Amino acid sequence: MIAPLPVSGVVVAFNEADRIERCLGSLKSVCAEVIVVDSLSKDGTPALARGLGARVVEQPWLGFADQKNLAIAQATQPWVLLLDADEWIEPEAALALRDLFASSRLEQADVVRVRRRTRFLGTVMRHGSFANEPVERLFRAHCRHEVLAVHERLDTRGQRVIASRIRMEHDTARSADEYWRKLQRYAVLWAEERAARGKRAGPGRGVAAATAYLLKNLLLRGGLLDGPGAWRFHALHARYAALKYERLRALSSPLPAD
Repeated sequence: MIAPLPVSGVVVAFNEADRIERCLGSLKSVCAEVIVVDSLSKDGTPALARGLGARVVEQPWLGFADQKNLAIAQATQPWVLLLDADEWIEPEAALALRDLFASSRLEQADVVRVRRRTRFLGTVMRHGSFANEPVERLFRAHCRHEVLAVHERLDTRGQRVIASRIRMEHDTARSADEYWRKLQRYAVLWAEERAARGKRAGPGRGVAAATAYLLKNLLLRGGLLDGPGAWRFHALHARYAALKYERLRALSSPLPAD
């Protein structure tokens, strides 16, 4: 048996019984421990995770960044590999991870960027922003996320960041309707956070954002080549780009006079 790496595999989950097994299995192939922080799932996710060998911490939802920071704090290993329940690494990525730890590169690094490839309802993105998206998911256990309402990100200020050839996979949606509902929630959170910081959006900003998204991902980055499944995905994200600014404009508009 190949020895595990000094890595804590960490997952934040809620009602993920139908897809967490693939995620945890990929982490167990390389990590010294696997931790799941579950926000009170109703579908048996905690029991399933325990049965798969994970240590489970049950914690009511704190928000995206705070929940992930609490999960990271559970790690006992010097490095953390953070995945969502709908993400996993293939054997080739596990081998690339082992090669990285066998090298001397980590001696001068605190954060490692991996590449994330999105799949949408059976379509694998091979072009566009979601085909090879750099994300900071492998990092030393002292690192934490910036506290943002949505689209939380690792705070890399003062950290040594390197790139890698490790690729993670992301099966982003169970259905188009579910995915659009998620994007709508994200749009509201994004707009509320921006409005709280005094940001405003003028008329036409949403249309401009949606148009720019489509030009970049379908034309400049070749997303058209991925076919109809990808077109549907990018159409949803263009709607999301517009909705964010519509919500922000509504929040920042002055109330009508009595």
